[in-house]
Amino acid sequence: MPDGVATVPGGSAHEELDLGDEFSGFRRDRKAEPLDLPVLVVNRFFQPVQITTARRAFLLLFGGAALAIDEAGELHDFSAWRSLPVRDKDDGLPVVGGSLRVPRVLHLRRYDRMRRPTIRLTRKNVMLRDAHQCQYCARRPPVRDLNIDHVLPRSRGGEDSWENLVTACRTCNLRKGWRTPDEASMRLIRQPVPPRWSATMQILLGLPHSFDEWSPFLKAG
Repeated sequence: MPDGVATVPGGSAHEELDLGDEFSGFRRDRKAEPLDLPVLVVNRFFQPVQITTARRAFLLLFGGAALAIDEAGELHDFSAWRSLPVRDKDDGLPVVGGSLRVPRVLHLRRYDRMRRPTIRLTRKNVMLRDAHQCQYCARRPPVRDLNIDHVLPRSRGGEDSWENLVTACRTCNLRKGWRTPDEASMRLIRQPVPPRWSATMQILLGLPHSFDEWSPFLKAG
């Protein structure tokens, strides 16, 4: 890869994906190997475009295609980054002579596209969009006790669409039956809409491997 020219790992700017595709390679516990930790990648306009591993991030950083962003928003090339101390709250990569801080956010120097893939409409993705929460009673039962409900029942012309599918617990699903929410005197806690890719990034905020340093970029994206 030529210096200063960045490519985004994981596909084109326009693609269809599962919400889980971005995160399938990352372990959810706090014992993940340093090189397997997730790193948020932003384009040169500081918009989020990808999540990658620390392994890939270090390759981009070392090759000059990217800069690491610290908690104060300062940009660092590899030489400057390796001189930063590893604090208690940081993850460190053991290297000869000490430890190298794992970056949380990586800035691509020459990449200016905004990645906007289409999210595939699947049962799993509907539940992820709804954060595994019943959209009628707001409870979060085990996944095995969740169903997908058609707001307007299929028997009455309801479509399989982001706007007509919601996560529902078994109790609410049975109570509503073939009726509309109004007919069943049930209210949706939020209106179902297609998820934006930046919204899928927000899902990470509820996972063990999300970091405060990501928040400003996710909100901006």
